Amino acid sequence: MRNRKFSSQHATVDDENPYWISFSDIMSGLLVIFVLASLALILELTVTKFEVNDAIREIARAEQVRRDILREIEEDLRKRNIHVEISDNHTVLRIPENILSFDNNEYRIPEFAGMKETALEIGRVLNASITKEARWKYLDTIFIEGHTDRRPSPRHMGNWGLSTFRAISVWNYWNTNLPESMRLNELKNHSGSPLFSVSGYGETRPVQKIQETENDFQKNRRIDIRFTVRRPALEEFTNIKKLLED
Repeated sequence: MRNRKFSSQHATVDDENPYWISFSDIMSGLLVIFVLASLALILELTVTKFEVNDAIREIARAEQVRRDILREIEEDLRKRNIHVEISDNHTVLRIPENILSFDNNEYRIPEFAGMKETALEIGRVLNASITKEARWKYLDTIFIEGHTDRRPSPRHMGNWGLSTFRAISVWNYWNTNLPESMRLNELKNHSGSPLFSVSGYGETRPVQKIQETENDFQKNRRIDIRFTVRRPALEEFTNIKKLLED
């Protein structure tokens, strides 16, 4: 009788505590939560890794396309007896003074030595290489950069203005004299913005550091063509950084 009474009382205690959970059940529940959280973290890190790898591949591809464009332009112009230089770690096409230069304090392309026709040929080759296989999709901006020698210019805005006018002069000459099908002002970059722009550096980036003779000065009165490539947006890198920090 006593045993039956105890058993009855024990059963009543269990029935009156429906929230009673054994320690092993609690641990099992926590383990499930831990496994799910770990899987979620692994998945998130895997996605982040793919995003980082995609960004790296995109940058590497754009850099390679830029190299290909510059090498192709240099080679095609050399076949036309126009010798240009690739500089600044395969980012700039430099046009030496014997190919295209400017008179002192002048921004118009000179009439002598066939420089206008040479400038036009450079524009033709430039267009052909950029539009080949839609390479423009990997570019952000192509800058026509003007430069001056160290001597102050009496023109409006000094050497800054003179160097910018030189870049504009080349740009306008291309778009006035190239065939309509090769007009560079029609080209857009990956985001639909104009691909080309102009800039002037005055005397701040000389290729000839020592400037004493007229030959020294002439080397710095030049045009460079700088190619910048498309890169992932800052927002994409910020999102990846947040995932890695969380």
